[in-house]
Amino acid sequence: MDKEILDIHRGYVERQALYKSFGYDIDKEREFVLNQAGPVSGRILEAGTGKGYFALALAMAGYHVTTFDISAEEQAVAKLHLSFFGLDRQVDFHIENGERTSFADQSFDIVFSVNVLHHLQHPYLVLDELIRLVSFDGKLILADFTEEGFKMMDKIYSLEGCAHEVGKLTLSNAGAYLQKKGFSVRMTKSEHQRVLVALRREGPTL
Repeated sequence: MDKEILDIHRGYVERQALYKSFGYDIDKEREFVLNQAGPVSGRILEAGTGKGYFALALAMAGYHVTTFDISAEEQAVAKLHLSFFGLDRQVDFHIENGERTSFADQSFDIVFSVNVLHHLQHPYLVLDELIRLVSFDGKLILADFTEEGFKMMDKIYSLEGCAHEVGKLTLSNAGAYLQKKGFSVRMTKSEHQRVLVALRREGPTL
């Protein structure tokens, strides 16, 4: 196997171990998000690939998924990460700006965005775009850290000599915004992860 792929996988395993040392299990938290989102079917989009951790969870569960990220570098790492498991062909990788993507209206039945919201500079623009992309009968799943999760991330970033940047928009803010846009919203949480599932209510969005 290619050395670059092996190096990326080694980095992933080391990251898993670091998170677990703080009580955060990447695999279990991704499984929690998927369980809260269920049933999962149809055309699936992930907004914000990152290093491919959630795309991997979707692919391992047997789903085919379209995923995008604004960073070509991160996207390349994610593709190599999935290729270690032989799952890169289940994922369609795109470079896109989440504030305005090239996808057509209502292109997807389920739209996921996991641990991305707190990174966004213009979160409401991204939320509007995700609303545009999800089908009328589809659902939007947003996940982000709980207060305990953010404390855990602060400790990890501090160990690495940097700060974990967090924007002002919370998952609760996003839920209130989606309700104004015609969605019903359900929120659940684990110790480290909060999950929002939004479905369109009957009638046109505002």
